[in-house]
Amino acid sequence: MKLTRRAFVGSSAALAAGLPSSSAAANDRIQIGVIGVGARAHELIEDLVAMPGVEVVGVVDAYRGRIERAIQRTRGRAKAFPTYQDLLAQKSIDAVVVATPDHWHRQMALDSLQAGKDVYCEKPLTYRSSEGVEIVAAARATGRIVQVGSDGMSSPLQNKAREMIQSGKLGKVTIVRAAYNRNTDSGAWIYPIPPDASPETVNWDMFLGPAPKRPFSLERFFRWRCYEDYSGGISTDLFVHLVTTIHYLMGAQAPSSVMAMGQLYRRKESRDVPDTLNAVLEYPEGFVVNLSSTFNNQTGNEASFQFLGTEAGLSLGGNLYYYPEAAAEDNRWIIDSWPRALADAYYRDPKIRQSELPRTRPPKLIDGPTQYRQEGLDATVSHLTHWIDSLRTRQPYWEDALAGHHAAACAHMINLSAKQRRLVEWDFTRDDIKA
Repeated sequence: MKLTRRAFVGSSAALAAGLPSSSAAANDRIQIGVIGVGARAHELIEDLVAMPGVEVVGVVDAYRGRIERAIQRTRGRAKAFPTYQDLLAQKSIDAVVVATPDHWHRQMALDSLQAGKDVYCEKPLTYRSSEGVEIVAAARATGRIVQVGSDGMSSPLQNKAREMIQSGKLGKVTIVRAAYNRNTDSGAWIYPIPPDASPETVNWDMFLGPAPKRPFSLERFFRWRCYEDYSGGISTDLFVHLVTTIHYLMGAQAPSSVMAMGQLYRRKESRDVPDTLNAVLEYPEGFVVNLSSTFNNQTGNEASFQFLGTEAGLSLGGNLYYYPEAAAEDNRWIIDSWPRALADAYYRDPKIRQSELPRTRPPKLIDGPTQYRQEGLDATVSHLTHWIDSLRTRQPYWEDALAGHHAAACAHMINLSAKQRRLVEWDFTRDDIKA
């Protein structure tokens, strides 16, 4: 049984028993500011305020209603700041969560690092690929911790899958298939707009920031993932999750080339990014990845993976399934067309009998399909706990700025390929998209 986020927040006993241990003393309090307190940030705030030795002390947002609710979630302990720069100026704040629209991530991450703050940035790390190179360099120069918020690899299921793949239990994995499908308005980011939203309660200029100047629009503000001025759409919101997992499980860094196609076929209300997208990514480690997503059908798990190896396959979604290969050569339909004497001689060969006639072998047991289920704390809780532990130990978790840069870069390659209808390649020397 999965312990929900709300159940977790309401159970201090579960918290004490289930969280990974921290190396810091129990009274070593970490003070956190949250920049951008939309729906995802509220989930993160709930998790953070329930952690021992952690306090959310500051929030910033361009919509007044979200600020009020965020302060309530901290039981009134957080202070609202007029701008994120004002929040960063507070020396008492140790670290920040950046949960704004994508187009703000680069500047806020760089400013936070320069201010001496550690950073948890919601995925994608970047709005453009080149921004990742800047953030990685800044993290190294300042010695601050950067962790990106794709939380899947903090789950026991994904870590079990990684263990099986890295141990060679699947043999040589040559193809990975992953999908993320939805078929609802909310899944397609057509979110309800608060009735009190207006130019009086929404700071439009704060929202726009580095984005192109446009007239005030509640649709763009509250449904920003639907617009390429602020987001990379399916690629940066959903494919980044898939690619982060694939990189983690396969021990890969970046694809050498990407080809993608997709368009806006049906869900044309309040958006200009595709509602359907397919991509093929080729990796120098010797495998290819098929990614697909549509907002027009949700058959099966919302997010699912298949890792296909020469010895076995893994299926990863709500649960993890291991399927050993039972491949057997059978050339009878070919051999039966040969002259009888040649066919009889073919099957007298001991090597052929061993490989093609399994009933002639001594009996043995072979592995059957295996299922693994997960229960306990939400993966987001574990992911945030890894970040908090990193703040105390100064040892970064796997999904650091470099991993976040590479995952986001895949999304940018996919979008570029689909838009320009061409193959896009990665420059491993520059660690950026090839010009």
